[in-house]
Amino acid sequence: MFIQRRLASALPRLMKGFPVVSLTGPRQSGKTTLLRNIFPDFQYVNLENLDWRALATDNPRGFINQFGGKTIIDEAQRVPALFSYLQTHVDEVGQMGQYILSGSQNFLLLEKITQSLAGRVGICRLLPFDKEELNPNGRLAAQTDEQLFKGFYPALYSREVQPTDFYASYVASYIERDVRSITNVQNLNQFRLFMRLCAGRIGQLINLNALANECGISVPTAKAWLSILESSYLAFSLPPYFRNFNKRLVKTSKLYFYDVGLVCYLLGIREVGQIATHPLRGQLFENLVIAERQKEIFHLNSHQSLYFWRDNHGNEIDLLEEVNTQLRLTEIKSSMTFHPDFLRGIRFLEAAATSAIAEREVVYDGHITVMYQNTLLKNWRD
Repeated sequence: MFIQRRLASALPRLMKGFPVVSLTGPRQSGKTTLLRNIFPDFQYVNLENLDWRALATDNPRGFINQFGGKTIIDEAQRVPALFSYLQTHVDEVGQMGQYILSGSQNFLLLEKITQSLAGRVGICRLLPFDKEELNPNGRLAAQTDEQLFKGFYPALYSREVQPTDFYASYVASYIERDVRSITNVQNLNQFRLFMRLCAGRIGQLINLNALANECGISVPTAKAWLSILESSYLAFSLPPYFRNFNKRLVKTSKLYFYDVGLVCYLLGIREVGQIATHPLRGQLFENLVIAERQKEIFHLNSHQSLYFWRDNHGNEIDLLEEVNTQLRLTEIKSSMTFHPDFLRGIRFLEAAATSAIAEREVVYDGHITVMYQNTLLKNWRD
């Protein structure tokens, strides 16, 4: 069953305003399926195919003559030199919506795009399914722990494959194909350890010194490897918000993964039943909620920025957004039972902020959605 992607509404809009549209995202997030579904009249060429890659590399003008518009070029980062020729071609033709460039290596693809196609390309990102794509189809797991374990990659909803088998193959192919092509990692087992160490630090402030020491690498290497995880859409950093406050605040970002099922695999969780008593169950739930909000922003192409807030005394808000000149505050609790103490961080920040508070909410694992003292208490599925 084809599951409608929310990004499907943004792509045609961008095609009307740009001659080239770029779609990036992690491997197996459904980019090719989406593009071929909503643009069935476009030619499709995949530069993983050695013959097409050789043509694009050795004879880029000939490649463009053969695919002269209304073409999806998949894995476009394989031939970044092609982008300069595309710039000349789209400028000469002067039509919108000529090419769609798709790829899974964000930094390689976007670096060349910004150099060669600046002002000519509309950029969007497709991540694994978000809950609003799965929910109408009845595909969300009945229990939260089941959803944490399974994650959101499309293959887990279209094939008879177990999460552990899928993520084992995903990590192996990611390291063998992407990491080796991105940088000269001498010890791939060391990079696997680095990924597991990052998974164990979700929801924590990023400490490159600690990561480097535990992994046995230098701090610059740890920084470079973290950049690889972020650029290939496996992990992301949530920056702190420190405007409009008079107190001393933490200014280090926090670490999260885009897919919580991948985190479970990296943590060594092999059965759903392990999650309920796992020491990182709260952080897994927090990662789930924050990643869902990030996916929603990308899939609606809304360009919203997310933050967290924490002062030097440990007072904290898990998720903060600017809505015009006001703030939306979100506290995340993995408990199924509400407690008034959940509002402590929100109350503290209200007293400290100089900006007006537009919305207050607590996202938890319970079943009741209700207003409580001007704060919306809601289940994460809502």
